[in-house]
Formats: sequence, structure tokens, C-alpha cells
Amino acid sequence: MGSKNKLKRFNENLTFPNVIQPDRKILESDSFIYKGKWKENYFNNENDIILELGCGKGEYVISLAKENPNKNFIGIDIKGARFWRGAKTAIEENISNVSFVRVKIEMILAIFSENEINEIWLTFPDPQIKHKRTKLRLINPEFLEKYKFILAPMGLVNLKTDSEFLYGYTLGLLENISCTIKHIHHDIYNNSNSPSRVINIQTFYEKKFLKENKSIKYIQFYWNEY
Repeated sequence: MGSKNKLKRFNENLTFPNVIQPDRKILESDSFIYKGKWKENYFNNENDIILELGCGKGEYVISLAKENPNKNFIGIDIKGARFWRGAKTAIEENISNVSFVRVKIEMILAIFSENEINEIWLTFPDPQIKHKRTKLRLINPEFLEKYKFILAPMGLVNLKTDSEFLYGYTLGLLENISCTIKHIHHDIYNNSNSPSRVINIQTFYEKKFLKENKSIKYIQFYWNEY
């Protein structure tokens, strides 16, 4: 993507009512206006809130929002030029139950309060295979603690990945925490028990991986204790 095109998208994001780009100083001072008040002050309802972390172009969170009009959805990514597409689609199609936040995912505790979120989706995150990049994986011990904090009791975490490494790494982490795995499969498109919302919605990268005959893995779990 050219720099002019990126700049155009960044500027257009500033005009979108469904895009929030909080100042880092506000986050660091723990004074973000919607923290703990997303339902009452942003969505103006009491519906569950579902996150997609690392939402990219927003295809998955937009599709979930369409299928579930009685729930609230938030896509989070630091790359605003990417989620511009999702935000614009939501406006064009009048999808009012989804918003996008431009922020680094490691700062989610400055965005959400304890037990504020009902479900998290991680769709094809970078596996960051090199050991020195462990802290950058969206599934690692530090991130799991943050997810647990913002999730309501029995709040779900969903991981879709084409990476054998990330799939195995995640299972290893889950063995060391008190959790219940609701769904797990190393090839969801060759499993008759795969949940429909997991196979009916495909991201740009997922379609690409399937064309390359890569198996898509899926894990869904929740913590037993809070």
C-alpha cells in the first residue's frame, strides 16, 4: 500500500464515528473515557461485548456483527490503514453494533475493565515462531493473564490458526492453567462437529491458506476460576 493511500485512509478514519483512536497519554493515565463503560456510554445497551484482537481488515468481526445483531463487537488493531476497510464497510452497510479501536493489544487493560468482555477472538495471529519474539505472540502467559482479567466468568477465548507451532504452543500453555477446553480440532474443515460460526466465516488469509491446502486449527476455552 502506497504512503499516499495510507495517509488517505488515516485521514478518513478520523471522520468515521465507529473508529476510536485514543491518545497514548490518556491510556497511560488510566483515563480512557469508555473503560468500564462501553455498554452504557458507547453502545447504549446491555448486550454482551465480543473482541477481535488483531482484527486486520475487519472481515471476521464484521461478519460476526452481522450474524449477531444483539451483541456488541469491537475490532482492535494498531494498523488503522487495515481496519479502515472494516470500518467503512460497517458504515456503508449500516452495521451499528461494531466499532474499531486503534491501539496496541498489550494496552487492553487501559481500554477495558475487569469482567467487561464476554468473548475474545484471535484469528490467524502471527505465530512469532522465534523464541526471542515470544512476548509478541497474542497467545503467551502475559497476554492470557490480561484476557482473563477483562473477561467475564466463563468468557470464551477463540483461536483460529494455520500454524502447527502456535496450535501446539497454545495447548501447552493451557495444560498449565485451570481451564475448560470446549472445542478443539487440528483440521476444522474435516470435522463434522465444528461450530458453524467457525467455518462459515473466513478471513482473507484463511481463504488463502485453504487454497494452499493448509489445515485450519481451532481452540475454544474458558477459565474455571476467577
